Amino acid sequence: MSSPGSDVTDVEDVLDEPAHETAPPVEERPPARSWRTRADFIAVALIAVVSVVASVLTWAFSDARATTSVTGPSSWAPLPEVATLPPSLAEVWRAKSGASLSPVVVQTPSKDTGEEKPSTVVTGDGGEVSGRDPLTGDVRWTYKRDLSLCVVSSAWGRAMALYSKGENCSELTSLDGVTGERRAQRNGDAEPGTALLNEGSHLITTGSKFVEVYRRDDLVRSLEYGALRAIVNPGKQPRVGCAYGSVAVASGKFAMVERCPDDSSDRVTILKPNPDKSDEPKVFGSAITGARNAQIVAITEKLVAVAVPNPSRLLIYDAETGNQVNEAQIDVPAADFTDPPNHVARVFTTKTNAFWFTGSRTISLSLETLTPLWTAEGTLGAGTTLAGRAVIPVQEGLRVYEQATGAVVGTIRLDREGHTGPVQLATAGPVVLEQRGETLIALR
Repeated sequence: MSSPGSDVTDVEDVLDEPAHETAPPVEERPPARSWRTRADFIAVALIAVVSVVASVLTWAFSDARATTSVTGPSSWAPLPEVATLPPSLAEVWRAKSGASLSPVVVQTPSKDTGEEKPSTVVTGDGGEVSGRDPLTGDVRWTYKRDLSLCVVSSAWGRAMALYSKGENCSELTSLDGVTGERRAQRNGDAEPGTALLNEGSHLITTGSKFVEVYRRDDLVRSLEYGALRAIVNPGKQPRVGCAYGSVAVASGKFAMVERCPDDSSDRVTILKPNPDKSDEPKVFGSAITGARNAQIVAITEKLVAVAVPNPSRLLIYDAETGNQVNEAQIDVPAADFTDPPNHVARVFTTKTNAFWFTGSRTISLSLETLTPLWTAEGTLGAGTTLAGRAVIPVQEGLRVYEQATGAVVGTIRLDREGHTGPVQLATAGPVVLEQRGETLIALR
């Protein structure tokens, strides 16, 4: 035993303690089974065959197999600036583009100034989207699927291609405007005959029963409005059973004409494109117009202009509240008051003016007040600008106007080879682009 206060243990005491019970013997493990039997080899072979067949079938029936993408160089020389109007214009190239509602020009930021400038003209027909050199029409890149295109448009330096895979236009793909490389993709539920409207940070589809909005970066759906196919939270839509007319967009909002069964006349509604929940719309304001066949003509961050017939006039609404704040008479025949193609009024906007093609004439509106400034009679479209002047299509060619006053500067004569329908215009550097039906014509 150890003495009091000692920290040393007597070794004998430890050795004298009774020993623990002996542990039972451990059973021997059976020898490991070898997997190298004939059955094992057959099983492995079957697994490999099934995996290969599954991979082949997946590829054979996948969207990737039915997609062809040929990309282009990462940059192109900037287009020359236009300082003066050309004395004449002639066709330099043309291409089939049945999926574009108007000429599609992708704007990309300048490396030096950051200012967005035109770089690529995009055409779409059948299932193929092409990025073209504005000066020559040469194809820089292509993206093709075995699906039909509903519409092609542009937003944020990208080409936007919406394909149909069944009844609706459900396959949205964004393509780099310079290289044609595929970017974000998303499945949606847009109606046939839709347009794609770029609000600045969102892309908005149009339709007679349903509208949806996609967010810029990744095309995540930020709003569903109207007749939802799968209603998760009932009672969240402000009105049900309504039909939709025209739609117009501005930064942070969009406006649309609604025709609802309980209303005595058409309604104008102003919405937020990115509410807190995609199936719970945020309405800035909604008002009865007191008229039928109303049409959204233009929208800014502050105002919305709605054209109504009998008598023909513009009703101006506050974009934040939906309250009417002004009214202006316009000389437009009643026959022009029909819903525009693809639910979008044919309007071209500059920094100071909005040019609205009614169907028989083009009316210039002040972008500050959305009231009329001047009218061009006998036109074929909304027009565009070139060298600071308004250029508007007419039967004999392109008529040039001073933007502020509407004074006629001159007419550039063109032979449209018998085409008498609407003509949508755009410019890419010195090139004037005309959409004549399903054909895109480049003039210089």
